[in-house]
Amino acid sequence: MSDALRPITPVAATAAAGEDDWRATALRFRGQRQVLIASNIANADTPHFKARDMSFSAALDEAARSRPATSMAKTSPQHLTLALNAPRTTVEFAQFTKPAQDSLDGNTVDIEREQAAFAQNAILHQLAIASLDDEVKEFRQASAAPTR
Repeated sequence: MSDALRPITPVAATAAAGEDDWRATALRFRGQRQVLIASNIANADTPHFKARDMSFSAALDEAARSRPATSMAKTSPQHLTLALNAPRTTVEFAQFTKPAQDSLDGNTVDIEREQAAFAQNAILHQLAIASLDDEVKEFRQASAAPTR
């Protein structure tokens, strides 16, 4: 199994931790998407390879929906456990991309589009890291002993 298709810590599972955890969710998603884009670029010359990508808005919507409004009570050992927060993997969020132009070998990777997506995602990944880092710094400053 390639690294791009290996299940990674799910995006949706992290959102259940709290309302303000969107920064960590965004960071995790950006890392997962970077792996997929890198896989697409690496397989640009592989015949019949189908490029895949992930939608940030779809992943974030799924993460928001994955939190149940109420918990279900299991009153009997014979009741089945319903996994309302079933984790989703990178593979489940990834979808095949539509090629801009058909190729003779069946490969759907558009190298220019993949490189642009890689650069854009890298910038957004750095932004997510900076945002999370700022939050950690604010927390440390707020929890530190006051100085006079």
